[in-house]
Amino acid sequence: MLKTILGFGYLVFAMLFLLLFAFVSFIFYILGLKKLMRMAIYRLAQGWALSLIPIAGGVITATGKENIPKKGNVCFVSNHCGFFDIVILLAYCGRPFGFIAKKELLFVPFINLWIYMLGGLFIDRKNVRKAIKTINKGVKRIKAGGGMLIFPEGHRSKGRGLLPFHPGSLKLATSADAVIVPVAIRGSYDVYEKNKRVQSAPVSIAFLPVIETENLSREDKKQLLCDRIYAAIKEELKE
Repeated sequence: MLKTILGFGYLVFAMLFLLLFAFVSFIFYILGLKKLMRMAIYRLAQGWALSLIPIAGGVITATGKENIPKKGNVCFVSNHCGFFDIVILLAYCGRPFGFIAKKELLFVPFINLWIYMLGGLFIDRKNVRKAIKTINKGVKRIKAGGGMLIFPEGHRSKGRGLLPFHPGSLKLATSADAVIVPVAIRGSYDVYEKNKRVQSAPVSIAFLPVIETENLSREDKKQLLCDRIYAAIKEELKE
């Protein structure tokens, strides 16, 4: 119970601090210092995530960080166990990235601001036209040398193993000809959601070898690429 109180208390404190930082970041933005702003925001988020992990009691094993490109366009494709996944990715990814979030989070105070400042995009899956516009924005960011994160399962697996990938979930990466880094996360669901309270749990995150997409045919991008990524993550998640 104590860990739950400390974890949520720290989360609230960080969100309130964000309001001040958001103002400073806005100044950077209007001065045209977008890259500096994004790196500063990411480093702040990374520091928050690294400090939250011991409070939450997560025991993290991170491998394969050498597979993450230092620069250039990249798309991280990860399985999605639970809420704690984003914390782990922020802590260990080592470079700024945005991610596609469901539109409902746009109306959640503070969370929406964090997502926006990190370069995240809100998608309306029920409106195809709006969804395509959102994906196209993500494609532009990747082509400009940024990073994006995709959870192709479509929703959290909640400890049920790797779920089938959502149709069209890799369109963001393939349209941008991005370098793909498959990511396998295990155990994050146990940190909070399993028993609805924060508890110590072993968690692992593995950044797998990159997969190039630029020279793949259109047909291979549709299915073969999806199968390769799914197989790589599934193999890593084997006990």
